[in-house]
Amino acid sequence: MYSNLGGSGNRHLLLFFIILIAWETGSGQVHYWVPEEVKHGTFVGHIAQDLGLELAEMVPRLFRVASKGRGDLLEVNLQNGILFVNSRIDREELCGRSVECSIHLEVIVDRPLQVFHVEVEVKDINDNPPVFPGTQRNLFIAESRPLDSRFPLEGASDADIGENALLTYRLSSNDYFSLDVPTTDQQVKPLGLVLRKPLDREESPELHLVLTATDRGKPELTGTVQFLVKVLDANDNAPAFDRTLYAVKLPENVPNATFVIKLNASDLDEGLNGDIIYSFSSDVSPDIKFKFYIDSLSGKIITIGHIDFEESKAYKIPVEAIDKGLPPLAGHCTVLVEVLDANDNAPELTVTSLSLPISEDAQPGTVIILINVSDQDSGANGQVTCSLTPQVPFKLVSTFKNYYSLVLDSALDRETVANYEVVVTARDGGLPSLSVTASVSVEVADVNDNAPAFAHSEYTVLVKENNPPGCHIFTVSARDADAQKNALVSYSLVERRVGERALSSYVSVHAESGKVYALQPLDHEELELLQFQVSAHDAGVPPLGSNVTLQVFVLDENDNAPALLLPGTGGGAGALSQLVARSVGAGLVVAKVRAVDADSGYNAWLSYELQPVAGGARSPFRVGLYTGEISTTRALDEADAPRQRLLVLVKDHGEPALTATATVLLSLEDSGQAPKASSRASTGAAGAEAALVDVNVYLIIAICAVSSLLVLTLLLYTALRCSALPSEGARGPGKPTLVCSSAVGSWSYSQQRRQRVCSGEGPPKADLMAFSPSLPPFLGSENAGKLQDVDHCTEVG
Repeated sequence: MYSNLGGSGNRHLLLFFIILIAWETGSGQVHYWVPEEVKHGTFVGHIAQDLGLELAEMVPRLFRVASKGRGDLLEVNLQNGILFVNSRIDREELCGRSVECSIHLEVIVDRPLQVFHVEVEVKDINDNPPVFPGTQRNLFIAESRPLDSRFPLEGASDADIGENALLTYRLSSNDYFSLDVPTTDQQVKPLGLVLRKPLDREESPELHLVLTATDRGKPELTGTVQFLVKVLDANDNAPAFDRTLYAVKLPENVPNATFVIKLNASDLDEGLNGDIIYSFSSDVSPDIKFKFYIDSLSGKIITIGHIDFEESKAYKIPVEAIDKGLPPLAGHCTVLVEVLDANDNAPELTVTSLSLPISEDAQPGTVIILINVSDQDSGANGQVTCSLTPQVPFKLVSTFKNYYSLVLDSALDRETVANYEVVVTARDGGLPSLSVTASVSVEVADVNDNAPAFAHSEYTVLVKENNPPGCHIFTVSARDADAQKNALVSYSLVERRVGERALSSYVSVHAESGKVYALQPLDHEELELLQFQVSAHDAGVPPLGSNVTLQVFVLDENDNAPALLLPGTGGGAGALSQLVARSVGAGLVVAKVRAVDADSGYNAWLSYELQPVAGGARSPFRVGLYTGEISTTRALDEADAPRQRLLVLVKDHGEPALTATATVLLSLEDSGQAPKASSRASTGAAGAEAALVDVNVYLIIAICAVSSLLVLTLLLYTALRCSALPSEGARGPGKPTLVCSSAVGSWSYSQQRRQRVCSGEGPPKADLMAFSPSLPPFLGSENAGKLQDVDHCTEVG
């Protein structure tokens, strides 16, 4: 549309948009186009709708747009999913004179990860008028120049493309010159003025011409240049080149002073009018002067600057040859230098991380990073292929032209490899080829897939009884191969009942350190083995755990002194009384001391010693070291005191040894009397002591003398003897004892004991135990157990 503003007649272009959307289903690319120079906020396309995305999921799925280069030209409204113009788009600034001009966008959404490629083509509008190298130029033309002489002109340039850059020229009306516009290749035959009428300096020394260039855009834009033609006299032959266009191919990166071409121009004049000076045309670009040099006398062109194919693929050098005549005449030619590409640019790698670190339970096919490759070279030198270091669980997948995705190819295990250094190599197709590498550190994130593990499934712990409350008895330790909170191990007891009490009343375990503590003193006589389990759990979600079994053997200490078993008392300290006939011979057992010890092993192995008699007199009795049997050492006689008081020391084999003392009262009777023995037991608790009735022998003889009382006396004596005589010494009711023999002798092992072995397999068991002299040496091993052997044990009582 056009409109007249202010009545000035100047027409201003109002931008008219047509947005075309095209899907390339084969590659998954969305294609839009937009004119250049449109205003901020101009609608480009419904990108969310075209990509099949819901508006409500754009923000939660982290919808984002990335572009290579100018990333601020286009933007997406996350509220309505519209792609709009964010800043000024100048096609000429963005792409120069390239025919194709596009903005490549990468649209990335997460959860799950998707990558889309969007191409926005920028359409050219006619916003650049034709421009001549200058606004005014002087032409010196000799009046002697023949008709149809041609004078080359520098045409205008238009920064636009296509129809907007196609120019038409027209020359202001005059009688002498016409405009020669080439219809094919301007490089071969440039724009020029053709002389149609002979010049006459005297008639018209100067001519003013206006050259107008008009493009074919809508609306049309124009540019002009003014020519001042000065007509010269005399020198009427201009230098002439053998060709109007010289084409030269020159490799890039050649060193300075490299020979390009040697030009040759001839002049038919003689003398100074035939001497030629070569030079670049006055309207040559400064870039050419920085890169090339022409020798004014020889016409030799050499390089003086860096020739870079990526900077310019060709150079068009206008050259003129001017003679030294007055006025000087000039001939013109064009040197077209085509630059040949060399493989001097290594590929470029751009890595975009998407899913780092990657979870070790990620499924194959998960996209980890995006890779973009490019090469400034052309042809095979610019064709890039990507490869990956071998023996990694990843692979490269080509997703679009020059775009790759690094995806997971096989399962991961963080406990085996926690970090991968992935090296991506991009190599071009040049000879020799150039390459570039990019190292990407792929960290594997941990998941809770390993339970805590103990070094052994069972531990044996030896603890002495009577331990202080709260003492540390063992430390359990489990190792978790996971990381961070998944490897944070806590410990706890597997609660159960130990007899009538809970396990937690006996032991506890520290949740963090795994230290096991005994909460109360342990008693070997009550509990020999405490077997329980400790559980280890990690802090993962869900938590994983395992158990270990602890067998705590309570070792006996000598904490129980021997206890005497006396008739009628139930054990304890006191005196044993026994009647002994004087007629007994040597070696006869007259009494026996019995004792028990609640301990076990050596701590319960009892020995008996007879204490020396006061005054140093030798006693006619002795006691068995391990049996407690009191026997005579010789035959008794009248010299022996009728009442013998023996002190027997009962001692165990503990460290230190504990003792008890038994008092044995022996009454010696004459052999004429019937042997009579009595024993009375007295307990310390009651404080009462039973004594035998001392029958006065002399009284009996006196009574026997009385015939009337003889029979009565005999019957009475017989009754008393039958009621008081014990068998092997008097003993009251009590628990049966064990008399056991071994290689070192015999001893009485205490009493019937209730040994509690708690293993979690059932209620405590009551066993009749015998001496176990030492702990088996293999208790310290992992398969520790406890064996108790009872050999030749006889229950007496």
